[in-house]
Amino acid sequence: MVLQSVAHIAKVQLPGYLNRLPVPENITWFARLTVSAWLWLLPFLGVLILLGYLAIRPFLPKEKQRKDSLINLKIQKENPKVVNEINIEGLCLTKAAYCRWCHSKTFSACYGSHSKHNELTGDNVGPPILKKKEV
Repeated sequence: MVLQSVAHIAKVQLPGYLNRLPVPENITWFARLTVSAWLWLLPFLGVLILLGYLAIRPFLPKEKQRKDSLINLKIQKENPKVVNEINIEGLCLTKAAYCRWCHSKTFSACYGSHSKHNELTGDNVGPPILKKKEV
């Protein structure tokens, strides 16, 4: 049943539609098209645009680095990741990394959420590491 419907569309309806298309003879002919002729051409032009896009899509550049979304504009730009180590007396843990990334809602433990930002933008944001001084 489904294959019969597809065969009917491919063998009967599509050729009939293509035969009735108002194909232009020259560029000025487009200006004389009526609204109904444009409506008749619209699905055909849409399919052509879609096929053209699908043909060139593999050659389009991938997602660009967004330099305008950098967080760190000048601190230690020569390093792949900026990490600060701070000695703090009385820290419960021996060492703890805290998040200072602007998208973090609080100054909380670092979970590496800045890493994806660094990959996408080329930024080098890293966590400050609080370290207990060895006695």
